[in-house]
Amino acid sequence: MASTATSSPLTLSSVLSQQELNAIITFSSSISFKPQPLLFNPTKTLSLFPLVLQCRDRKSSSSSSSSSSIGHWGVSSDGSFSKSAFVVAAVAEVAEAVEEQEGKDEAGGGGVAVAAPPTKPKNGKAALPLKRDRMRSKRFLEIQQLRENKKEYDLRTAISLLKQTSKTKFVETAEAHFRLNIDPKYNDQQLRATVNLPKGTGQMVRVAVLTQGEKFDEAKNSGADLVGGEDLIEQIKGGFMDFDKLISTPDMMPKVASLGRILGPRGLMPNPKAGTVTVNIPQAIEEFKKGKVEYRADKTGIVHLPFGKVDFSEDDLIENVLAAVKSVEANKPSGAKGVYWKSAHVCSSMGPSIRLNIREMLDYKLPSKV
Repeated sequence: MASTATSSPLTLSSVLSQQELNAIITFSSSISFKPQPLLFNPTKTLSLFPLVLQCRDRKSSSSSSSSSSIGHWGVSSDGSFSKSAFVVAAVAEVAEAVEEQEGKDEAGGGGVAVAAPPTKPKNGKAALPLKRDRMRSKRFLEIQQLRENKKEYDLRTAISLLKQTSKTKFVETAEAHFRLNIDPKYNDQQLRATVNLPKGTGQMVRVAVLTQGEKFDEAKNSGADLVGGEDLIEQIKGGFMDFDKLISTPDMMPKVASLGRILGPRGLMPNPKAGTVTVNIPQAIEEFKKGKVEYRADKTGIVHLPFGKVDFSEDDLIENVLAAVKSVEANKPSGAKGVYWKSAHVCSSMGPSIRLNIREMLDYKLPSKV
């Protein structure tokens, strides 16, 4: 009965006797090693180079005598070593080392882990979640079905839909958003102005006045909620911000300049373009109390402004939004080229936007009052 022999890995140290190893050492002077790189995985920490053996042929008297004189594992009786036997042993050593290294890589998670480069944090609109990832409330999903997406509505229909989409427990603000073909980073394409809404904003505006001298009593008699001079400036530096509009006379502006870092980010810094730096204090107070609104284009060229409350009548909202449209059209920057109006939308504070037909909006005529 034949027995099956178990194959063992071939190594120089395990298969050669001391005599055979001595023969290899003696023969080593005639062997040169030439390293050549293999195809390797960059994640592995061990690079192996197969040994290409270049042996100088020994002169033998005859091929039959040399083959017959080779003993076990290629060592002849005279102590010479066979090239083929040494190559087989060297290749076996390399194969065993490769298998051992692959086993370590699999057990350790695939070699040395390469750290991924840190990603740059996103800012602004890029940091917002995509539309498909946003979670909308049940209320918003219901009122969103009242209007068709990307459809352009005439002004009266859009205002009617705006009132229908207001389903919150508080009175929402009606907002207008105009995308203009301007780039505010250029000085001749910046837009900043004010508009007097005929029907007001529906909000109580608290007006503070910075003045001195005879204008002090004039501001108090004109209905200003707060009047002061240097004492009011010190209060603002201390954190007092209990007002919605700050009006100043020109002679107070050098002292107001120190409040730029406090009032600037809040949009409360007096400015001649906004009508908050003037010598006619009573007129400025009256206009802001009645519904004067300041607007400006943001860095993307979009104007955002409120034009009333959703509990206004449709005619009042239409009259207010038309006043805003005419003001934006009249204050067109000198550097604006091509088509000025790109898109226009109206919406409530917590409702979906409703796209307007720009041509119909610009040509809309209010019904004549009898």
